[in-house]
Amino acid sequence: MSTQHGGGNRKPSTKAVSGAKPKQGGDEDLSDVSDVSDVDEIEDVVDETSSESSDDEPKAPARPKAQPRKSAPARKTAPAGKRPAGSTRPAVKKIAPVKVKQGTSWGPIALFTTVGVLALGIIGFAGWQVYENGLSWQDRADSIEGIKDYRKTDKALVDQREHVWGPQTYNMKPPVAGNHNPNWQRCMGDVYAAPIATEHALHSLEHGAVWITYKPDLPADQVEALAKRVRGNDYMLMSPFADQDKAISLQAWGFQLKVDNATDPRIDEFVKALRQNASLEAGTPCSSGDVITETGTTPRDLGKDGGGTGMGN
Repeated sequence: MSTQHGGGNRKPSTKAVSGAKPKQGGDEDLSDVSDVSDVDEIEDVVDETSSESSDDEPKAPARPKAQPRKSAPARKTAPAGKRPAGSTRPAVKKIAPVKVKQGTSWGPIALFTTVGVLALGIIGFAGWQVYENGLSWQDRADSIEGIKDYRKTDKALVDQREHVWGPQTYNMKPPVAGNHNPNWQRCMGDVYAAPIATEHALHSLEHGAVWITYKPDLPADQVEALAKRVRGNDYMLMSPFADQDKAISLQAWGFQLKVDNATDPRIDEFVKALRQNASLEAGTPCSSGDVITETGTTPRDLGKDGGGTGMGN
């Protein structure tokens, strides 16, 4: 059966569009219509649809034309070092500084410590010197450990100081006082390799000398250590002594100190305190008069038979 063109009550033959959904306002999307026989049918469908829409529903207002998008205004860049007004900077999380533990500077500490020790040493030495200079020779002698002061313990012995001829007998070996020969042993830093007469040595002590004696079997290195203390020093003499009970003995008039070794520091203390200070004839030299330079234990009575006085000082 053919379709007649024209006529107002003509119904177009349409095929149902599967899944077609009408849009808001009665408009269908013609792109979803399929299988229309010819162009006229499409037009009829459009016309009929338009009339139905106009009769039944009010027309939807026309959509406003889209306005062209305006480009965003150019963002102004704030000058360096300035922020635009009203702008906010995002909060910055503060980071706690990392503490680096430094090692101890030992260099300056060691330097200050050394300087401090030196300063204390200088002050201490100066104080000791003042103290030493303030002591009398008797005080220094009394401070020596082990020293014997016969001026305090045996005044009668110390007072025996007559000049006599010939050999004498002494209860002490070596003696520190007693009657003695008019001639003295030279005591100008003399080191005697053999024993000397005690009678001459005692006269040297009376003049203020220090007499160092040692056992003959004392090791050679210790003998030399003692000799170094004597050589070149006036009012000093040294000789071996066979009968003494200690390795080394030191004598000044009225004083004695016995030690076991030549390295004993008390040797120097004894010499410093008593050389010339223990003299009974201050200022009398060791080099003039009928002085004896020979060794041997028998005294030499110079001047006795020759008309000399032989008395010396």
